[in-house]
Amino acid sequence: MHSSKPVSYFCFGDMSTQSTEEGMHAEFPPDWADDERMSFLFSAFKENREVDTTDWDSKMDFWSPLIVSTCRRRGAVCVNLKELNQIFRRKGNVPLGLGTVIQGMARCGKVQKESEFAANVDSGWLSWGVGLLLVRPLKWTLSTLLGSSRVPLEESFVVIELVKEKAAELLAAYRSSPLADRALLSFQELRTLCAHVCPDETTLCLALLQLQREKQVMVSLHEGEKIVKFSQPGDGRVSPVSDVDLGIYQLQRSEKLLGERVEELGQEAERCREEARALLREGKKSQALRCLRGRKRVEKRADRLYAQLETVKGILDRIAHSQTDRLVMQAYQAGVAALRLSLKDVTVERAESLVDQIQELCDSQDEVNQTLAGAALDSSIGGDTEELEEELKSLLDESAPDGQPTLPEVPSKSLQPGGTLIGDSFLNSLPSVPNSPFGITDEELDRELSRLTLTDTGVSQRAHISPLKRPETAQ
Repeated sequence: MHSSKPVSYFCFGDMSTQSTEEGMHAEFPPDWADDERMSFLFSAFKENREVDTTDWDSKMDFWSPLIVSTCRRRGAVCVNLKELNQIFRRKGNVPLGLGTVIQGMARCGKVQKESEFAANVDSGWLSWGVGLLLVRPLKWTLSTLLGSSRVPLEESFVVIELVKEKAAELLAAYRSSPLADRALLSFQELRTLCAHVCPDETTLCLALLQLQREKQVMVSLHEGEKIVKFSQPGDGRVSPVSDVDLGIYQLQRSEKLLGERVEELGQEAERCREEARALLREGKKSQALRCLRGRKRVEKRADRLYAQLETVKGILDRIAHSQTDRLVMQAYQAGVAALRLSLKDVTVERAESLVDQIQELCDSQDEVNQTLAGAALDSSIGGDTEELEEELKSLLDESAPDGQPTLPEVPSKSLQPGGTLIGDSFLNSLPSVPNSPFGITDEELDRELSRLTLTDTGVSQRAHISPLKRPETAQ
């Protein structure tokens, strides 16, 4: 496989040759200053890991992450053995085991040959023709045929971890740019847009290959031009490039070209106007008129192109509106399907029947409530009250003492003025002493008599009886 373009590498490039050895030491771990430690790390690996597992693993654990961190710090996604030897040169010596380290990283899947990385993506990468390693070195071909296990100095290896990071940065840069509303971009537009993420063509191609492997972009050729289609937000993967996509892409290109041409014609018309003004100041009226005629022709071409530009913009606007309408129609269709499914067993007759049943149940509940709070409850309470009153009367009768005496009648004769109880006439007016026993003590009788009040003339008087005249209890 041959390519008409020379192979382009970014990797470390000239950055390593421009840096001094002392300046590069600051990028390395503290062990780099330990001569004894670095002498061990710069020595070659044993022929087999089983010979000395600790020696082998110690060197691999040092060099493998150092290669990845160095590539990340320099913005590279691929590396080769020749560049690594130059980067890690120390006091005139180069590490003797870097080839073994690269082979170990390849077995673990941390790095992969650039040609294999591109070939594993079903993308027609051979037709891209942009900065990829399409021609493998002759030494590598011969060593592969002869079965040599040595890693060629110029064989490029892709660091898988770093190319994934670049792919994510590239996708984020596109979606945050003003071109995010365009599904298709030309390769040159994308290269200009993402120059701060992918500083060279090879890095951009490898990042695109990773995105294509992740189904986020689709790279294809159209009329000899490389175009890139990105997946849109909300889509799990990118769709193939369709005729509609190509038509929109052509209209967008035409809009851009017409806009640039109108701008150029406007600048040309302004130059003709300024030139005519200068000639008129010099008194060259005929030449100034020719400049003005030329300005009129330029303005006519600009007006014609501007009208075409407005037509293209109108078509793009209609396409955008049609796409929006299509999305709205899809949403309506989904909504109708959901409503039809949710109202599958719902009819007007069933709704009316349910409403009638609910009304009947509500009426029944109201009747029950009225019954519980109305006459039925009162009648039952009334019957219980009569029974309770009779039971209470019987309890009072039982609690009263046996042979309770009856009190004498209140005398009807008036008292003497002043309320003084003296004379035999008053005593004779009192009723006779009852013969029946009272069943109470003398003190209780005194208290009872003291509470009696004579109310014949409206004046309350208390009767006091001397203990000498107190009637004796019948024997």
